[in-house]
Amino acid sequence: MKLELSKVVQGRCRLGQLKEIGRMGQHSLDIPGCLLYTHLGTVPHLTQDTLHTLSSLPTVTQVTLSNMLWDLKFVLIELLLWFCCFSLGLHDTVLYCSLHDSAAHRPTGHTTNKTVSVWGSGGRIELTVAKFMALQRMVQPDWYQAMADGETWQTGTSRKRVRKSVDRSLAHLDECLLVHQKSQELDGVSVFGVVEGGDILEERLCSARETAKRPVAGFCLDGFQTGAMDQALRSQLIAAVTEELPEDKPRLLQGVGRPDEVLACVEAGVDLFEGFFPFQATERGCALCFRFDVTPDPESAGRARLTGVVKIYLHCDDQTHMTRFEMDLKDKRHQDDFRPLVEGCGCYCCRNHQRAYVHHLLVTNELLAGVLLMMHNTSHYHSFFRAVREALANDKMDLLRRRVLGTLTE
Repeated sequence: MKLELSKVVQGRCRLGQLKEIGRMGQHSLDIPGCLLYTHLGTVPHLTQDTLHTLSSLPTVTQVTLSNMLWDLKFVLIELLLWFCCFSLGLHDTVLYCSLHDSAAHRPTGHTTNKTVSVWGSGGRIELTVAKFMALQRMVQPDWYQAMADGETWQTGTSRKRVRKSVDRSLAHLDECLLVHQKSQELDGVSVFGVVEGGDILEERLCSARETAKRPVAGFCLDGFQTGAMDQALRSQLIAAVTEELPEDKPRLLQGVGRPDEVLACVEAGVDLFEGFFPFQATERGCALCFRFDVTPDPESAGRARLTGVVKIYLHCDDQTHMTRFEMDLKDKRHQDDFRPLVEGCGCYCCRNHQRAYVHHLLVTNELLAGVLLMMHNTSHYHSFFRAVREALANDKMDLLRRRVLGTLTE
């Protein structure tokens, strides 16, 4: 894994490419970038045919241990994952294995000095480092995050508890690396260390410095998820942490997907994001509809103004609620709306169907609703990341931020 930066804007915003990823080093990923979200190794709602109607999908697919541990028959995991990835056309992708699913609620209070808990459909499962590494040997991802104690993201966590999470995470990392180095099955696999520290600057810096001393290929920034802390504080902490990390290794942020937060975190030095946000919007029956065009042509801009304003909501502290970046297609006002979900969008759903049709599918509980929404939301979200890279390349990040936030006038 090799990170090549082509441009650094304002000292922190990084534009470049992550090269030589995968066992054979044949893949690359543009940064800032987003991973392809999966559940049990499959993109939710999408089959192989529908998945491949989407263009420019990222080369890295995220799988999560908490989703795979649906029972204790660990021997089935590798076969299940391989079958799912192969059947959905993901056999030629780089697999990144994370510990928790950021799209799912994660209870806290079940971590010990020797174990962490993951939650799947079958309930809670405790993992020791030995079990965690046994799972990695079975799954054989191209890279994975080390086991870590990430239960200090809640506001008001004591400094003592935060310090314990940092110490535990470093101890887990050392054990994982020791086992990793002795495992032939993991030869060529990359390990990401996890930076913890809650909302305490000194602990964050300690975790970053100590993790950077270990032979890791990159870093996972944990505990910054939506609702965990104020956005301004998050940006300050991330900026301080990234100053302590090597410039030639990627930084992956967990639990942040909202477009405004993505932009703030890119400006703080983050390279990679998880791709769960389109799935969350789909599960809410919503279509992503925020704008990210910084140089629209006059005709399309005028057409966008004529379509009217979408009613939007913002609940920053609860990922189950609709955000300002999506529209609720279950709303009755869409039942006679024959426009595409987003004017000018080139996805299959917007080219072939209208809001009224998707509204009908949602209120009648048709499975096709999730398929069409997931196709649109995934396409829209990954197009947003392409716009972020273009804005960085052309020094238009301020214009992009204003467009996304809806403050840029035509």
